[in-house]
Order: sequence, then C-alpha cells, then structure tokens
Amino acid sequence: MIARAIAPRRIAIFRALYLGDLLLAIPALRGVRAGFPDAEITFIGLPWAQLFMQRFHHYVDRFVEFVGFPGIGEVDVVPERTSSFINEQRAYGYDLVIQMHGSGRTSNPFALALGAKMTVGYYEGQLPAGLTLAAPYPDDQPEVYRNLGVAKLLGCPAYDPTLEFPLCQQDRAEASTLLASLLRTDRPWIGLHTGARPPARRWPADYFAHLADSLALCFHAQILLTGSPAEATIVDAVAEQMTIHPLNLAGKTSLGGLAALISELDAFVSNDTGPAHIATAVDTPSITIFGPADHRRWAALDQTRHPIVRHTVECSPCGYWQCPIDHRCLRLIQPERVIEVAERLHFRKGGGSCGV
Repeated sequence: MIARAIAPRRIAIFRALYLGDLLLAIPALRGVRAGFPDAEITFIGLPWAQLFMQRFHHYVDRFVEFVGFPGIGEVDVVPERTSSFINEQRAYGYDLVIQMHGSGRTSNPFALALGAKMTVGYYEGQLPAGLTLAAPYPDDQPEVYRNLGVAKLLGCPAYDPTLEFPLCQQDRAEASTLLASLLRTDRPWIGLHTGARPPARRWPADYFAHLADSLALCFHAQILLTGSPAEATIVDAVAEQMTIHPLNLAGKTSLGGLAALISELDAFVSNDTGPAHIATAVDTPSITIFGPADHRRWAALDQTRHPIVRHTVECSPCGYWQCPIDHRCLRLIQPERVIEVAERLHFRKGGGSCGV
C-alpha cells in the first residue's frame, strides 16, 4: 500500500467544485489525513471554498485558489494566469497530487501539469500516461464512495462515508439570533430550501408554497425559508404564495450560520442542492426533492433519515442547466407526495398528522 510505503511531505488535492461536491469529499479528505498524518496537505479549489476549508483544518493545512485550466469549465481560462499558476505550483514541489475532480477526463491533464513525483486519480477510457496509481472511474457508485475510492487507491485506512460540518460558537450564535424572530417557541420547526443554482433542479414555487401551508397545518409547524442572496427572488415568490406567515431568512445567513440553523430544525425539505447535504452532515431529518440529477449518485446514503422524492421519467437523469421541454421530472411530483414522506420522518419534537 502506497500510504505505508512512502512518506510524502507535500500533498495537493484538486477538487474545484461547489458546496455539495465538497461536503461529499470530506470523508475522502479524512481518509487521506489518516493515511498521511505528518504530511502538509494543500487543497486546490474555487475561491469560495477557502473559508469552507478552514473548518477542516484538521484535514487540510493550506488552501490554493484554482485559476483555470483548458477543458475545466468552472473558471475562465486566461493563458498567462494559468501558465504562471502552473509554474508556481511546480516550484512548490508537491510529492503527491490527488485528482479528486471527477472522472479525470479534463482534470488529469491539470493534475499531471503540477509536476508531482506521484499523481493519483480516476480515468475514463485509456489509462493516461503519467498517473502513478489509477482506476477506471466508478460511475455506478454514490459520490461519497467515488471520492473515498481515491483514498482507498492510496491505501489510506479510513473508509467512513459519514459527512460532517463543524460548527463554531459564532455559527450557533448567528442561528440563535435568527431563531429568536420566530413567532412562537413551540415546535416543530421545518425549513424549506426552495432554490438551487441550476433552474432545472428547482421544484415549482407554487408547489413549495402549498407544501409549506400543509406542513404548518398538519404538524402545527413553524416554517422557515432559507436561501442565498442570489436566491432571494425565488424564496420571495414562494412566500408570496403562502397563506401562513413564514420566517424568510433568504440572504440573511452565512454558510456557517445556515448550517447551525439547519442543525436546530426538526426537519428540512430541499431541492437537490448543497444545503440538502448540510442537513445530512448535521444530522437533521431531511427530504430532498430530485429532478434531473442522478439520485443514485447524489442522494444521502441513509434513506430512512434522509429520504428522497422523485418521479421517474424517460429523460432523467440529464445534465441540462435549464429544462428544454416541460420540466416533467419535477412538475409531476405533487406536494402530497412530499407530505406523505414527511409523515414518516421522526421529528425531534412536536408534530401532528395530515392523515394522508
């Protein structure tokens, strides 16, 4: 096993993706740290991830902002900037680069360009020259296990898929201040996250509004609406169609404050997006509404505490940012189906029954 045979001083892990993608990679980072406890581990990611990775300082020592590379769509490529970045990283002298950015089709060339003594990752098709350790991309596995598979390639001993999101006192204080605005102190408190970066993953606003009113009636619940500043318009559209008065927190939480808030809820209902994975990480019972994305890849492993709702259609899964037809994968999921699933969740406190 490579983890036992070598002692790299400097390791770089590349995964320039978004919130849910990184949460599902944390178990693999935990495994790499267990395999190389004395190494300096650098995480190369998108700019937003710098503060996120500070929460995982026990796994990652250093953060480097990814500036773009041909074929990798997350950042626009400026040739001079990319060339300078590659030269800087090569000069830093990584002993081991771990490619944890998908199948490797576009990311292996970047990982290899860093010039480490060893480069490890998945590949599609023919094995590319230069990879020290590699395996065919396991596209039939849940995402968390795909990431853990890279750590396993290295012989790292930890293989625990449990998600985590460390909370600090400031996070909890922020959540406490926001929760003080609730109209009542009784439970249950149910959060709804009605946005998602791709419009194709957004359940209709009127469906969310109907669901919120039904949950309030069925469980005598207080409804909280969450969302980023960019999702405020989406959240407002839901609130305007509700008959009850929700606590609208769109744009009012930091990432840590949102996680702390979710940790205090009795249930959380979300589109297939990053906060759904936060609910899993902080162990709040949750329901995720799946549309075009592959639920086999992205759904929580524990389907009892974190069930999903989806409607099988012939065109799903797909990778469209916006549905080019009639959004049938989400439009055909009626609010009553989500309420039925909510009936089976074990809320920590309170709760009535819809009788559906």
